[in-house]
Amino acid sequence: MRTRIIRLMLIFFVVISTAGCEAFVRKFTRKPKDKMKTEELVLVPQEYKPAQVTKEEQYRQAFLFWKNWHDELIDSLTSEGNRKKQIDCLKEAVNSLLTLRQLLNTGKKKKLDIYLDRIDNLRSQIDDDIYGSDISSQRADAEKLKREILREFSYEKIKKCLV
Repeated sequence: MRTRIIRLMLIFFVVISTAGCEAFVRKFTRKPKDKMKTEELVLVPQEYKPAQVTKEEQYRQAFLFWKNWHDELIDSLTSEGNRKKQIDCLKEAVNSLLTLRQLLNTGKKKKLDIYLDRIDNLRSQIDDDIYGSDISSQRADAEKLKREILREFSYEKIKKCLV
């Protein structure tokens, strides 16, 4: 008898739930989404021209880059220094000096070439010193080079020699 009652109640529940209340069904059905406005695609890219930089600004920027890379080189020339970092700093400092060189007249280019040769000599010393036994003299050479380049190629002394 109990199983019959349970079966009847179960059948009654299934019939009621399948028929359901229309408001209840409407409440839980997914509503269609509103179509979002699509933006127009840009078919022709626009070219943005860089701002015109004067020779003075180019020189100052390249000089600042050289100074920062050379400072980084001097900081890396310690007993715990990383050789790879030292060589990378030297390369970037030379690249900045080469950028400076393009902006100078021929007389100052020759002076800068002397310093570039000395930096190349310093690079060969660092490359040859595998164990870092001569790092203190290399650091002293790098500091001396920095002082001399700062003295010779500061903007105040070079502004008349820019091409």
